[in-house]
Amino acid sequence: MTKLAVVLFNLGGPDDQATVRPFLQNLFSDPAIIDLPAPARGPLAWWIAKRREKAAQANYALMGGGSPLLPETRAQARALEASLAAARPDLTAKVFIAMRYWKPFADQTAKEVAAFAPDEIVLLPLYPQFSTTTTASSLRDWEAAYAGSGVSRTVCCFPTAPGLTDAHAAAIRATWEAAGSPTDIRLLFSAHGLPEKVIAGGDPYQAQVRATAQAVAFRLPELTDWEVCYQSRVGPLKWIGPSTDEEIRRAGAEGLGVLVCPIAFVSEHVETLVELDHEYGELAREVGCAPYLRAPALGSAPRFIAALTTATLNALTRPSGAKPDGPWRCPQDYAKCACRTAEGAAA
Repeated sequence: MTKLAVVLFNLGGPDDQATVRPFLQNLFSDPAIIDLPAPARGPLAWWIAKRREKAAQANYALMGGGSPLLPETRAQARALEASLAAARPDLTAKVFIAMRYWKPFADQTAKEVAAFAPDEIVLLPLYPQFSTTTTASSLRDWEAAYAGSGVSRTVCCFPTAPGLTDAHAAAIRATWEAAGSPTDIRLLFSAHGLPEKVIAGGDPYQAQVRATAQAVAFRLPELTDWEVCYQSRVGPLKWIGPSTDEEIRRAGAEGLGVLVCPIAFVSEHVETLVELDHEYGELAREVGCAPYLRAPALGSAPRFIAALTTATLNALTRPSGAKPDGPWRCPQDYAKCACRTAEGAAA
């Protein structure tokens, strides 16, 4: 039987309070996050991690002390493995996890994949929308770590894959109906933001987020008032907008509530459980934005797992390299698209 290794990539998160600071230092040491020469980036990453440690620890304390991202990703891996076994019993499929900024790191996972000795490898980032700061960084990390067998194919993105957008639409509709189907409400598709200069440099992330939102909104004709917005801004640079907090304030001023969908996050973590649920929930109360509703991240929702299964099996039918799954293709002016970069070709 053909042996298939599927590698799921995500950012990772600290296990407990003691690992918050090293997690932050790993994050800010990534040249994809701070574009400085290594001699300057290292000390700056150390300083930022030290400065943000206590505030970050307080946030993770709200979730029990550490991040739920790895347990959720493990659940997704188990569900995907079972789905692949049902869909393709002719394959011996095993799903692995490689995190970028905390354990399990790519070098550890690469050894496990090499020991499995696969014939085929599908690299599947759990970032539906491609960015140089997430997917490209994870793929470079993996390329440097893996030296085993197998033909590799990369799913660089899947922003408009039907399973993904169906899963989001189902989660939004269930949240809206559970609240009594309010009509005085605006749907906010909230994604992690990026500095404007990253997008100006040819990163397709913002265009892909918009494409995901449009595809989901098309499936929700009962919710015609919607907007894409961005959260988690840090640092002095100008970031893409509008910001999620600005949109909550605007809705409150217009006498509307909001239903927030974490459109770029497929697992619950600090940006959803703390930033959206606590910080923005409190802001909504302050500005009279009611109701304030939040659709869950997709987690192991069957439609989302079906989308990952489809993406994996579709990848096996094409040559090696990086390609999107679903109908999306980046316009030519996005030079950093994975399909056009050396990293994508190497993967």
